[in-house]
Amino acid sequence: MRITIAKGDGIGPEIMDATLQILEAAGADLQIDEIQVGEQVYLSGNTAGISKESWDVIRKNKVILKAPITTPQGGGYKSLNVTTRKFLGLYANVRPCKSLHPFVQTKHPIMDVVIVRENEEDLYAGIEHQQTDEVVQCLKLISRPGCEKIVRYAFEYAKQQNRKKVTCFTKDNIMKQSDGLFHKVFDEIAAEYPEIENEHWIIDIGAAKLADTPEAFDVIVMPNLYGDVLSDVAAQITGSVGLAGSSNIGEECAMFEAIHGSAPRRAGQNLANPSGLLQGAILMLIHIGQTEVAEKIQNAWLKTLEDGIHTYDIFKEGMSKEQVGTKEFAQAVISRLGQTPSTLNAVSYDSSYQMKLPTYERKAPKTKTLEGVDLFVHWTGSNPDTLAESINQLNHSGVQLSMITNRGIKVWPDGFRETFCTDHWRCRFKGADQKLSKSNIISLLALAEELEIDVIKTENLYAFDGVQAYSLGQGQ
Repeated sequence: MRITIAKGDGIGPEIMDATLQILEAAGADLQIDEIQVGEQVYLSGNTAGISKESWDVIRKNKVILKAPITTPQGGGYKSLNVTTRKFLGLYANVRPCKSLHPFVQTKHPIMDVVIVRENEEDLYAGIEHQQTDEVVQCLKLISRPGCEKIVRYAFEYAKQQNRKKVTCFTKDNIMKQSDGLFHKVFDEIAAEYPEIENEHWIIDIGAAKLADTPEAFDVIVMPNLYGDVLSDVAAQITGSVGLAGSSNIGEECAMFEAIHGSAPRRAGQNLANPSGLLQGAILMLIHIGQTEVAEKIQNAWLKTLEDGIHTYDIFKEGMSKEQVGTKEFAQAVISRLGQTPSTLNAVSYDSSYQMKLPTYERKAPKTKTLEGVDLFVHWTGSNPDTLAESINQLNHSGVQLSMITNRGIKVWPDGFRETFCTDHWRCRFKGADQKLSKSNIISLLALAEELEIDVIKTENLYAFDGVQAYSLGQGQ
């Protein structure tokens, strides 16, 4: 099997070398193409952090094992991790988080959770604009294809791994359209897997429950931002973020990595723990069908930890027996290949069930009706009634101003004087018969230009099959 590797920055080269030594000693059948990505590529003037030639290698081989990279500080540099996931369609980020008690200190000795995180959209679309002097926006994009692919992956993963429950985390009590779609799709797909228990938690109480009682969860699926935060939380409460690896799975390509950063302060000192990247490599071996080698390495790694051979980050007096460096840890794992742990559970990877991940099929379009428009206005006054007097001049042909909000809060009509307002106002116009045309909106904008009303953006208000598909103002 030919794969691509990237040694990355900081501690990346050290932990990659250690990982590759273990893979070779265990008999992994791999041919390796190395590419350069990260800090040096950025600083050469390439703001993407990767060359076209490197992309060609990744796309040809389909599988990449990547060490952590450093993104230079300052504007103009895009996250290579986010870029790679989106360019290659790596929609599923999978992070197993399992306790290694009593050999790695944790308050949660029986924790065994897998976070399945949507990887391509949500706020990580990275679409941001400064709209006024005081307000910047970031667009949260949630799509039905994105929801269906990640939720189905979570249930198929659970089925393959003999997991018993899939939990969904969203904030759909507030974001009823975006997170509401994620929850709705979860319920639809869960119904196809009656043998797997399913449940939904609001993200805040779900996160609290995860931190307090992680043994209550099995597989957790969630949108991108929540998954990014909580996968690090879950890894940390097992004992250390430095022990966790992750897979990034797409329909054609896959990327495997540690979840920690490049830790430049530790670079070149033979201190870094290679376990996170090694765990990513084990996930890679399972993905490409080399499960026997994956089992051999995982069991040797567990045996090493069980024997108290620890790097500085998890070394603890009275629990650990020997503190070792990166190279020595790799050699300790290699020396235990073929052995199994006696206290920790030895692993056995069953690859008999092939996950069924059908290509997304677009649904029949719904009837879309334009019911209104939100004009977002830059205005530096403070009294919403004064703004309403000005904006009401735009009323025409049955199109009427119905509401003004500021940061989502209804401030007109019947607003509260205590509500703090910025210079960014949403002015909602509705048609008298709940219908509007694009020409009405053009007329609104033309009249606003005449009256020197600074409209900075618009959002059309639609109903789909007669169901309102836009949010009310808070307090409306």
